[in-house]
Amino acid sequence: MPRDLSPADPGDLLDWYDRHARTLPWRVSPAERAAGARPDPYRVWLSEIMLQQTTVAAVKSYFDRFTSLWPDVRALAAAPDAQVMGEWAGLGYYARARNLLKCARVVAEEHGGTFPSDRAALLALPGVGPYTASAVAAIAFDRPEVVVDGNVERVMARLHDIHTPLPAAKPELTARAAALTPEARPGDYAQAVMDLGATICTPRSPACGICPWREPCVARAAGTAAELPKKAPKKPKPVRLGIAYLARREDGAWLLERRPDRGLLGGMLGWPGSDWAETAPAEAPPLEADWQDIPSEARHTFTHFHLRLALRYAEVPLDAAPARGAFLAPAEFRPSDLPTLMRKAFDLVRA
Repeated sequence: MPRDLSPADPGDLLDWYDRHARTLPWRVSPAERAAGARPDPYRVWLSEIMLQQTTVAAVKSYFDRFTSLWPDVRALAAAPDAQVMGEWAGLGYYARARNLLKCARVVAEEHGGTFPSDRAALLALPGVGPYTASAVAAIAFDRPEVVVDGNVERVMARLHDIHTPLPAAKPELTARAAALTPEARPGDYAQAVMDLGATICTPRSPACGICPWREPCVARAAGTAAELPKKAPKKPKPVRLGIAYLARREDGAWLLERRPDRGLLGGMLGWPGSDWAETAPAEAPPLEADWQDIPSEARHTFTHFHLRLALRYAEVPLDAAPARGAFLAPAEFRPSDLPTLMRKAFDLVRA
């Protein structure tokens, strides 16, 4: 650090947070917390699971709906799997929804409906990794745990002018974050650093002029803030191909199947189809029918590959007997229960 720069002071960030904290449906404001209010661990945990690789804007409506349907962990634990998966549809990364239910049931059955307060016990819960355990312990229980998400990594990289590319820089960035985590108000502090990254120390065009850590920021002084954090080049994603079969019965029922719990879109409703491979897939219709080719493909990008689904459509009689899947009557079928990829296919066929 240059000689004319002083170390960052967590107190300066907390003073800024007291004035500028974001209003979020799962959050207890600093003023409310100072008055004695405490966050609901269930709401903190639910929000953190939903926010994994997902934006705040995308999560808000899902969070409101989930907490309206299931206001506490016992209610969620008692919910039918299919209903929870249907309400999660569109939020992506569906293993989170399966683990959400597993975790809720463990908390309800083995912890009396009360989330444990220490990081080690939280880590033992299904679907709770190191980041989520630290976030819940800090935010819900005011434990001085180190909470490091993408926003915090960016703040630390700029504050200390760290040019090692991610992900190799993670240990150093975590150590820097740990050195700043205070014993006093660690829950507010964890949220303050995330808010700083989300609203001021943004990926593009950071607002350095109004940052509470403007003076100690080494990257600002060096003129390198906009280029940090650096990231290792991404490998190009392969393209996989598949076929989806959309069959509609004379009474308006659609043929659907629930995908296996393991794997992509696990546990979600979907259209019967072929395997997804990097070569042209073999036809695998779920029943004999006059299948019509749909000229458009359903395209979707997953974490590790791009998918292009060829679409087949058929109208079938009432006595149609599929080899797999089951027909859902119009009153039981909600397109909103489909994951995004399957909804794209439905919209293309319907159009």
